[in-house]
Amino acid sequence: MKTVAFSLSVLLCLGSGGCSGQVRYGTDVLREEKQISLPGVEGRIDHMDVNAKAGVLYVAALGNNTLEIIDLLNGKRIHTIGGLDQPQGVSYISETDELVVANGGNGDCYFYKARTFDKIATVHLSSDADDVRYDAAEKKVYVGYGEGGIAIIDATTHKQTGDIRLPAHPEGFQLDKSLNRLFVNVPDAHMIAVIDLAQSKLIARWNTGGLKANFPMAVDNQAHRLFIGYRHPASLVVMNSITGVKLFAGSMIGDVDDLYYDSETGRVYISGGGGAIDVFRQEANGWKQISHIPTRSGARTSLLIPSLHLFVLARRADGGSEASVIIYKTSSR
Repeated sequence: MKTVAFSLSVLLCLGSGGCSGQVRYGTDVLREEKQISLPGVEGRIDHMDVNAKAGVLYVAALGNNTLEIIDLLNGKRIHTIGGLDQPQGVSYISETDELVVANGGNGDCYFYKARTFDKIATVHLSSDADDVRYDAAEKKVYVGYGEGGIAIIDATTHKQTGDIRLPAHPEGFQLDKSLNRLFVNVPDAHMIAVIDLAQSKLIARWNTGGLKANFPMAVDNQAHRLFIGYRHPASLVVMNSITGVKLFAGSMIGDVDDLYYDSETGRVYISGGGGAIDVFRQEANGWKQISHIPTRSGARTSLLIPSLHLFVLARRADGGSEASVIIYKTSSR
């Protein structure tokens, strides 16, 4: 197995979860375009989603109990949905032009009209509603929640139609319709769960092999690969999604919370609270880090928007700095 080679100074920064004076490189891969301030937004910021056709970004401001709606083209906030309870996951449903927001505090999943922001339905889960994925083909919303469950919600009727049991709370998870599988990071059980979508049933448990805190995940449906981000130690792991065999492991930025695979360019984009964005690309002898963009400590949630060639990073308010989202342009080559 090949690992990525770094200079000693970069390794020290990554291993400690970020430090000042990090080496910046790969700005041709990821170029900052603008910053959009979110005055009044306090506390932690969690997941994001986008209506790419309209250029509208949705930001779950967990610590502020709001959903922030941002016009990407004009670079400004256009609306705030309040009255939430620790919003964590958000998904835009294009077929119905609706939003679903998962609340970690009360476990409720709220559905809203995306144009008017009117609440139209509530699905109550037992606790800690977290990450959200939408299956457009089946019109199903999957929500990780509680001490070990993934709820299945009909996106048309707004009713819960199923439940998949897990041994502990699910973090990042991804659908692979080519295999009819759902892959789930379950860090407290030190495993990656493999779920058969036809049966809505756990069919395999892949051990994390000594690595801990597997939070974000991305999937390559064509080449059948999973990309897993671990916090202890800070590692990017690539796995075969059919066999569970590990294909690569290498160091990356600490306190990872989001990572994405771009099928067009073959790159993996990673954001970590250690204070940087890392980008990897596959080469003949393994995966190579091609970009390291220092950001701010704690800025760990992000969103890749391939159709717009954008990467969005959320930064919480810190000291005298307001909360903001930073918009980066991704290169197409």
